[in-house]
Amino acid sequence: MAKIMDGKALAKKMQEKLAEKVKALKEEFDTIPGLVVILVGDNPASQIYVKNKEKAALAAGFKSETVRLSESISQEELIQIIHDYNLDSSIHGILVQLPLPQHINDKKIILEISPDKDVDGFHPMNTGHLWSGRPLMVPCTPAGIMELISECGIDLEGKNAVIIGRSNIVGKPMAQLLLDKNATVTLAHSRTRHLEKIAKRADILIVAIGQGHFITKEFVKEGAVVIDVGMNRDDQGKLIGDVDSEQVAKVASYLTPVPGGVGPMTITMLLEQTYQSALRRVSQ
Repeated sequence: MAKIMDGKALAKKMQEKLAEKVKALKEEFDTIPGLVVILVGDNPASQIYVKNKEKAALAAGFKSETVRLSESISQEELIQIIHDYNLDSSIHGILVQLPLPQHINDKKIILEISPDKDVDGFHPMNTGHLWSGRPLMVPCTPAGIMELISECGIDLEGKNAVIIGRSNIVGKPMAQLLLDKNATVTLAHSRTRHLEKIAKRADILIVAIGQGHFITKEFVKEGAVVIDVGMNRDDQGKLIGDVDSEQVAKVASYLTPVPGGVGPMTITMLLEQTYQSALRRVSQ
């Protein structure tokens, strides 16, 4: 039976340590890490996620701001707000919550965030840093997964890692982080042929495809580490992952739960990167 990779417990431990580091930063440099989250519209899932970020940031001693904007705001108005925060020395991290309304180009918006405040790690400059082996700001979900893997003492060197899902948020940055640890990486996706066969070769299987319970035990090699990034709702409205955990737990060595696996680590890494941004600013 698989061991559970408890993201909730690790996030709690890391956030407690982070609170101590924030306290020390304030005492030594009279600086408090500042994070602003910009939310456009009233997407229910985004509202919950932003509330959780704000709660975690305040608990760790951060300066936390949430800017709630009407769905009808123009792209130009949103860009001006971002520019104002780029110039605000009390803010070290800027996050624009996705998805944005259709009339706003999310790629354009990401470009407007100062790379050294881009705590989501989506700016092309930060993507370039990551792919050239000099990561600065890294997408938070892959960064959190790496912390979970490390906490469980899982050695990645020479292992076959298969990622199902090629998004800029999870799949692509995840591939580079695994390569940096000397894993052999296959990046699969919805058009991949013989997906089940490819997945079954994986020592480390990371699933981020957005289809509830898509991965059954037939996809999983005996003893594989399985990390479920999926967040879906079943017919009863219950939160489920991309992995059929009940089945897969019988063959995997490690498995992340949904909820309580990857999700809490995403918020933790967002805070960690905001802290690191503040530390870089005062250390210059």
